[in-house]
Amino acid sequence: MFAVIMAGGSGTRFWPLSRRLRPKQFLDIVGKDPMIVETYKRISEIIDDDHMCIILGRDHLSEAKRLFEGKRVRIIAEPFGRNTAPCIALGALYAKYRGIDDAIAFLPSDHYISDKKAFLDSLTLAGKIASSGGIVTLGIVPSRPETGYGYIRREDEPMILNGKEVYRVRQFVEKPDLETAKKYLETGKYYWNAGIFVAKADTILNETRKYLPDLYNAIMGLEDLFDKEGFEDALRKAYEKAPNISFDYGIMEKTDTDVYVVPTDCGWSDVGSWFSIYELRKSEHDKDGNLIEGDVLTIDCKGSFISSRGKRTVACIGIKDILIVDTDDALLVADLRRSQDIRKIVEELKKRGKDKYI
Repeated sequence: MFAVIMAGGSGTRFWPLSRRLRPKQFLDIVGKDPMIVETYKRISEIIDDDHMCIILGRDHLSEAKRLFEGKRVRIIAEPFGRNTAPCIALGALYAKYRGIDDAIAFLPSDHYISDKKAFLDSLTLAGKIASSGGIVTLGIVPSRPETGYGYIRREDEPMILNGKEVYRVRQFVEKPDLETAKKYLETGKYYWNAGIFVAKADTILNETRKYLPDLYNAIMGLEDLFDKEGFEDALRKAYEKAPNISFDYGIMEKTDTDVYVVPTDCGWSDVGSWFSIYELRKSEHDKDGNLIEGDVLTIDCKGSFISSRGKRTVACIGIKDILIVDTDDALLVADLRRSQDIRKIVEELKKRGKDKYI
């Protein structure tokens, strides 16, 4: 199997720790290493370094080279973000250039997975299915009626492969409201869409040609330019012509090729907010439900997340359900359960011209 780790995001939900030059995937917020390194290590057990490619933003190239120094992982820098469809098409084209005929796993770089074995077992099975054609996705078995994720609706009858149930996909559905999400959970026929896809290079490129011809025409001229002088300039010109569109919307919601889902229960989270980190690290909470990082002093505080990553001592009295993140140049204080709204702060900083804090 070949792997493309997609690391092009520049998320704003972890401000002030996350910045334009060091987004979430380069932070060590749920493990010992930055999330992109955790992703690499996770799949290293089944995929060799020279069968991995990381696609990321140009602003993050030097940091990635530092993190993967001495590794035989190929790193390709996008000139600017164009969402997941161009990233996946570019990864498939690079695999084709390399002569890779195996299935390719396209993996986000910033997800948390607690049960590595369950994840790798599902990924391996997906690779075996995809080697015969079609597109395979890992469907995360939902643990709650979540409104923040898209869903995958499976067909009713399973196929049994390697002793595991696999289903054809009936439909990809958008993020639901709470009542709809509850109904999805009750049926047992819906899975969270984690944005993990497995397919052969030719399958991806053929689907791109059919459904996103502008993207296909923009990138196909790159095939003979990898590892050659002039590639970066050609890639920039291709991306200028490429549509800004997600793989889900551009291809998965339209394709008529065979699409399968492997139900996967692996303790997955997209780590989408400070609150999600607070929940994921529940084992680290103190007796009052506080998650503490760094030089912090608390008196009569409950259910709060307090992170001191700057040079100061952070002292708190009598707070409840509060998020505090202190860095060298910025301090965030918020309702912990409103941490999804932090992107609004970044938007306001942009409006005020405070780019040095973004």
